[in-house]
Amino acid sequence: MAALANKSKALIAALMLSTGWHAGAAEQAQLDPQAVYQTSQAAIGTTPGDYVLRDRTGKPVRLSSYRGKPLLVSFVYTGCFQVCPSDTVLISKAVNATQDLLGTEAFHTVTIGFNAPFDSPEAMAAFSRQLGVTARNWEFLSPDLKTVAPLTRDFGFSYLATPKGFDHITQLSVLDRSGRIYRQLYGDSLNAQAIVAALRDIDHGVVSVPSGWSGVLVRVRLLCTVYDGGTGTYRANYGVIVGLLVGASILGSVAWMLVSEWRRQRKA
Repeated sequence: MAALANKSKALIAALMLSTGWHAGAAEQAQLDPQAVYQTSQAAIGTTPGDYVLRDRTGKPVRLSSYRGKPLLVSFVYTGCFQVCPSDTVLISKAVNATQDLLGTEAFHTVTIGFNAPFDSPEAMAAFSRQLGVTARNWEFLSPDLKTVAPLTRDFGFSYLATPKGFDHITQLSVLDRSGRIYRQLYGDSLNAQAIVAALRDIDHGVVSVPSGWSGVLVRVRLLCTVYDGGTGTYRANYGVIVGLLVGASILGSVAWMLVSEWRRQRKA
């Protein structure tokens, strides 16, 4: 119960941030935080419909085309000048840090504009370009007007038009390889540590790594790095590295002694 309460508080804080609410102005709220949280959580375990959206070049893209790898999904509207850009930059930092750790092919990311028809492919392209989003396997998509309502409903994403724009939840949905919503991340949880934890949980407690040499490199990075909450990135864990070097040195010394003894006995 305590964990659920903490999650609710985190969601409420995230919602207050996304709508521009401030302390002492709760009476201006147009969305009920508890209802928004329940709607978001109710989407977990469901599979969104196979909607057709358009990428930044206008090319049709089916949501199902991302299946086979985990998928991160966020929603924005390009007319937003504060929260949507800052949240996208935050997610970009987390995605970059996660890709540095796991590799660029470990998962996909999409950001969907929900203010149709204004969040057009051209508008989404400009939005991503202005924010400097360059991560591989990250696309910005535009639904048509009739798709917005069922699409956002499937993801448990709540929003409401206001005179100043939109009140909406700050949410990052994590989908598993089959396209099912596995976890919802909010507010302060929009970081690499939370993303890696979700990807690990999807694969039953371990992070799926590619085969071959690239998989070996990923395993080494997982073993020799630690999350730095101050920078939001993974850094070298020198304690582990020193321990591995000491262990390797001891094993090497023992092996050398055994080989030397074997050679001595052969000569004798």
